[in-house]
Amino acid sequence: MDKIAKMDSQKIRLCSQSPSRALLLSNAGVDFIQSPVDFDEEQILADSPKNFVYQATVGKYQAALKSYDYHELPLLCADTVVTSQGKILRKAADIDDAREILMTQSGSITSIVSCMIYKSRKLELIDISSTDYLFSDFDKDELEAYLVSGEWKGKAGGCMVEGFCKPYIKEVKGHESCAMGLSVEKLLPWL
Repeated sequence: MDKIAKMDSQKIRLCSQSPSRALLLSNAGVDFIQSPVDFDEEQILADSPKNFVYQATVGKYQAALKSYDYHELPLLCADTVVTSQGKILRKAADIDDAREILMTQSGSITSIVSCMIYKSRKLELIDISSTDYLFSDFDKDELEAYLVSGEWKGKAGGCMVEGFCKPYIKEVKGHESCAMGLSVEKLLPWL
């Protein structure tokens, strides 16, 4: 991740259970509380990754507005989707699905698209950002070890650019924070 200066800011409410998003905010010095919201992404019908991730983020944002008051604490909602070879790669249902999803990315360009909505009394910020990775071919034994570890569970595309996928990165265009689920570089100037 790019070096980000620590900052003093008002506390915000991160409406996500993602440990990666929490880590990104902590590393950036943002004071926050983590308050996940429920939204069923399976109901989304989208023909493009950007449309899917936008709909998912709006759904989470609407759920957050029903539970929390942005006048009390600003709300931050986010979602991420992975795409490769023209396919939207969702969260894997099981280990076989994860294997297929990850093999789609092996030796290919994979785009990780993140959307966020930040709402405070003074500002509503909506951002969709993308980071593209060119991966070399995944080692089959290392892939199987990753699958057995279960670390892919709950991850869009089963992808962990800060973990399993990192040694296979040949080229990157964009910010690692976007790929980890939250474009902090786009958020920080507004806090």
